[in-house]
Amino acid sequence: MAVPDQGGRPTLEDVAAYAGVSRSTASRALNEETYVSPQAREKVLAAARDLGYSPNQAARSLVTKRTGAVALLLSEPESMVLDDPYYLIVMRAAFRELANRGSQMLVMFVDNRDDIPRTMKFLDGGHVDGVLVFAPHIGDPLATALRLLRVPVVFGGSSVTNGKGLYTVDYDNKSGACLAVEHLLTQGRRRIVTVSGPQDQRSARDRLAGWQETLAAAGIDPTGLSEPADFTQHGGDIAMQRLLDRVPDLDAVFAASDPMAAGAIRALRSAGRRVPDDVAVVGFDDNPRLAPTLDPPLTSVHQDPGEQVGEMIRMLLQLQTGQEPAVPRLVLPVSLTTRQSA
Repeated sequence: MAVPDQGGRPTLEDVAAYAGVSRSTASRALNEETYVSPQAREKVLAAARDLGYSPNQAARSLVTKRTGAVALLLSEPESMVLDDPYYLIVMRAAFRELANRGSQMLVMFVDNRDDIPRTMKFLDGGHVDGVLVFAPHIGDPLATALRLLRVPVVFGGSSVTNGKGLYTVDYDNKSGACLAVEHLLTQGRRRIVTVSGPQDQRSARDRLAGWQETLAAAGIDPTGLSEPADFTQHGGDIAMQRLLDRVPDLDAVFAASDPMAAGAIRALRSAGRRVPDDVAVVGFDDNPRLAPTLDPPLTSVHQDPGEQVGEMIRMLLQLQTGQEPAVPRLVLPVSLTTRQSA
């Protein structure tokens, strides 16, 4: 096999010669086109790795109509996203999955309604091949605007309105709440309060509904046993203090996120309540950097944002190739990870 002159940048012809295939076969393999045998594709990819071949992206885009970039669009203020352990996992998982597939990730934030026209202009300007969106707030105008784009869009979560041409990947939030409350009931807990999330988010509504329905099925009236917060630790702390004032005989807490559960544990400790002896606590997320490190370690409903992002990217790739996903709204199952807090 001929090795290219190390003084120059390897070319497509070099890759083809190194792999022992024609230039057209090498081109089809690198552009992920069909009509290339698996053996030939592997030879070409191995040759490209060995030679350090990097195609001219501008020229390649003219031929394939692809940019090699995907936007991760987060409809939240930047400060909130960077403080939220859930979104940090989302960003890391999306970067890793896209990099493994040879794509670049662009992270974009939409702080408010005024950002939408600028965002739409960029996304529709031929800069990206698709968009992964986390727009958790019900009625967010960004979700409606994005459906007008000429590139594929996949949403994480179900706060957007259902309709034709809408593709989402979400977790079964309602069932997760049911698992949490059923676990507390089996431990003999009866005064089970909840620190719920903001009710302009579908996930928070579903988790609240799961808590309400499970208590009602056990013959427990949920009236007055819930307090909303904002998915943050500080919000969970304040909400827990209010619940302690209103329901002094509470013996369990279902918090709709791990950060709020951490805040609830802090408030309980400040009030002289022992966890789990006096009050059992269950969270939601099972964040690997938070739930196991709390004191005591937190029982939590397990969901993996990395799994969600992976499914979103697979759905996006299907749409890029003109395929219709078999399930336009994919709902992933959850489970319960039991630790010492409950």
